[in-house]
Amino acid sequence: MRTQDTLPQYLKMYCIEHDVNKYTHRDHAAWRYIMRRAVPFFDSHGVTGYKEGLSKTGIEVDRIPHIDRMDQSLREFGWGAVPVCGFIPPWAFLEFQARKILPIATDMRSVDHIAYTPAPDIVHEAAGHAPILPDEDYNKYLAHYAKLGTKAIYSKQDLSLYEAVRYLSDIKEKPESTADDIAQAERRLDAAIRSFYYVSEATKVGRMSWWTAEYGMAGSLENPKIFGAGLLSSVGESHHAIHNNVKRVPLSLDCTNVSFNITEPQPQLFVAENMKHLHDVLDELDETLAYRIGGIDSLNKALMAEAVTTTNLDSGLQVSGILTQFEHNQGTVEFIKYSGPVQLATQDQEIQGQGIARHSHGFSSPLGRFAEIPNTPISRLSSTQLESIGLVKGRHVDLTLTTGFRLKAELLDIVRSQDKIVIMTFQNCTITREGTLYYDPSWGLFDWAIGETVTGVSGGPAHRELYGEHEIASTESTPGRSLPYTESEYELFSFYGDLRRLRDEKNASTAKSELTKIASKVLSDYPQEWLLFLEITELSQKYLNLDIASQPHLAAIKKELEDKKGQPLIGEQIQHGLDLL
Repeated sequence: MRTQDTLPQYLKMYCIEHDVNKYTHRDHAAWRYIMRRAVPFFDSHGVTGYKEGLSKTGIEVDRIPHIDRMDQSLREFGWGAVPVCGFIPPWAFLEFQARKILPIATDMRSVDHIAYTPAPDIVHEAAGHAPILPDEDYNKYLAHYAKLGTKAIYSKQDLSLYEAVRYLSDIKEKPESTADDIAQAERRLDAAIRSFYYVSEATKVGRMSWWTAEYGMAGSLENPKIFGAGLLSSVGESHHAIHNNVKRVPLSLDCTNVSFNITEPQPQLFVAENMKHLHDVLDELDETLAYRIGGIDSLNKALMAEAVTTTNLDSGLQVSGILTQFEHNQGTVEFIKYSGPVQLATQDQEIQGQGIARHSHGFSSPLGRFAEIPNTPISRLSSTQLESIGLVKGRHVDLTLTTGFRLKAELLDIVRSQDKIVIMTFQNCTITREGTLYYDPSWGLFDWAIGETVTGVSGGPAHRELYGEHEIASTESTPGRSLPYTESEYELFSFYGDLRRLRDEKNASTAKSELTKIASKVLSDYPQEWLLFLEITELSQKYLNLDIASQPHLAAIKKELEDKKGQPLIGEQIQHGLDLL
């Protein structure tokens, strides 16, 4: 059984079937070009085990891997892989990794973007992340980071930035996008960046990931080795990082204070001592997060976020929603208020009947103990103690909390979890404090969140599957091409396929004449197809041992490549391709 078949529905919804038939022969040629450059370079400049990691994770040099096969290979060391379509919400990406599952975008970057694409693609996700996963310290770090990431508080600004980055990445990769389309998307991203007024926990965790899992190096500052997927999926940027005197900084928690630009080469990189060092720095970050520190500081983070968070109370109750207000006195939290939708849960499971349908417009509750029984938390009161102050179903009570709230209501129900009271439900309820009305009987039934201290606040809802997705907007674009291929493009793809067949057959006697015909057609009809020119030259020199000088069409192909080396964008790629020969 595949990993994606075992997932809960709320994660399975982001998975797709990996249709390898969607890849053209040109796509496979682009993959092959990238990997033929990558393997020798990272065998020297990547961390120990890179080359062996490719084979261990089901990745081939000659063709785009099937994710189902990668999934089988990754299971050998406790991981799995699932195919997804482009960007998925950050929380979903983190939850996949926390479950030791690598979500792999199935799109293949175009030849036009062969060196780098901002959109998630199978080169980055498979050839970048997977080869290092056999390293136990590294894969434990990824899972640990992801679990921490699911708890970090994200902000409204983070969500806007995610949408802007996703949209720009998709637009840039679509061949039908115009210059105006790209400019508009870039302006949207600039506006999202300018909207930031504070650095959220999720941003700090994201920076930790960027400077390690994406752009990480390990070893000495003088001779570091690469392990970050962003570098492993781009030989060009890695070459720049190794040879162009890019500033190298010892990895520490300070990396979470350093922002980054996904569209430019990084001006500095952080170097870990080794893979175990990653865990030490992550543990330091963990200790700063609101889910651990609790109290007023954690609620202040939630308030600034303007996004869904989950407040954990000492009773075990979890309140998920957008915090809009809280009141405190001398370090004690006394009142919490949320805008809807709101979910009440325990142990990350929604309490029956306490979901967003019941609390669609918000939720508020006082905290504290009964003044009548001040020495015992309400969550731990026995039935006898409750009866002693009149808290019996169907009876009207008039009680006061140690925090000054006065409760006048009729008890309807009590919900317990793990032998603790977590919710009391009242009707005809009035709550006041010092002349201020906090709840009016006309508002309907009142569900009182039982607790007196906030033990922590984490990002997102407690029970994601039932809470649903209420923050990420519906996608406005999708990665990859949507226009149908033309007849000319299908002919071009067929030439790539013919070259692959001839390369596999290695039969010089039959290949020579066929290769000459292809070269002639390509020269006249596809003069800008530099990758095809490289494949023709490679086949004639390396596999068929032909004397190119004596073959006019092959010689013309080689000359075109030499002439194109001076062109912007493609010149460097052509030079690297010729170097491989």
